[in-house]
Amino acid sequence: MSISFSGAIKRPGGITSLIVKQLRRVNLMPVNKIDIRFDPFDRQSKQTRDFLFYISAPKIRATNPQCSLKTDVCDRSEPIITFNLQSGEKVVLKTALLTSLNILQLYNKHITSLIPPDPAELEAKQALLEERKKKKTRPHHKQKLYKKHRGVYHLL
Repeated sequence: MSISFSGAIKRPGGITSLIVKQLRRVNLMPVNKIDIRFDPFDRQSKQTRDFLFYISAPKIRATNPQCSLKTDVCDRSEPIITFNLQSGEKVVLKTALLTSLNILQLYNKHITSLIPPDPAELEAKQALLEERKKKKTRPHHKQKLYKKHRGVYHLL
């Protein structure tokens, strides 16, 4: 006798799926320049190098082709990522003790959130909300008085 299988067929991807989820949200529109400084022989700079790899992907670079990416390889310096925003502000991340997932989460929290929402998306959300309101305000069918329902008589 065999036991039938029930449940998920595949396991969640773990840290990789979380990184991919954050990478889908990354948008370089509010950034003019990204400066990345790290010591290539330092153990703490691995996550910064991973972030450099992620951010230099063609799909992410296509979100803002005017954004320049500068890599500075230094000796004995802690890994630092500096974002120069179009508004003239600078955001500095000291990434010595951060993972690449933490760096992406901080980027999405502080920089990607600066992008104004797309008007087409706003219109679609408003239309969806109006559709839901119509469904809620639509009169439902009323039961007749003393209607037999599952063997019990109900009064409305």
